[in-house]
Amino acid sequence: MIHVIATISVKPGCNAQFVKIFKQNVPNVLAEDGCIRYEPTTDADSGLPVQVGPRGNVVTIVEAWESLDHLFAHLKAPHMLAYKERTKDLTDGVSLQVLTPA
Repeated sequence: MIHVIATISVKPGCNAQFVKIFKQNVPNVLAEDGCIRYEPTTDADSGLPVQVGPRGNVVTIVEAWESLDHLFAHLKAPHMLAYKERTKDLTDGVSLQVLTPA
């Protein structure tokens, strides 16, 4: 199993529209072979001194996949290509962290 943390920088004023489009695609992703978890999150204002943020322009996707092969297939899935096209003008960038259990 692998875990993926996707950090998406959303343009100012676009969070609600981005999250709406993202959530419309979640059922498609959860139906993919090998998908264990796929969930959008936003920063909580915890008050903890070690927390960065909260970052109002960031949506973090918490994912779990059975394997890297499943993740690679996910990235090429037609519904993901359509999602990227629909959100390209709403985002400033994406970064991924792919993790394995220690």
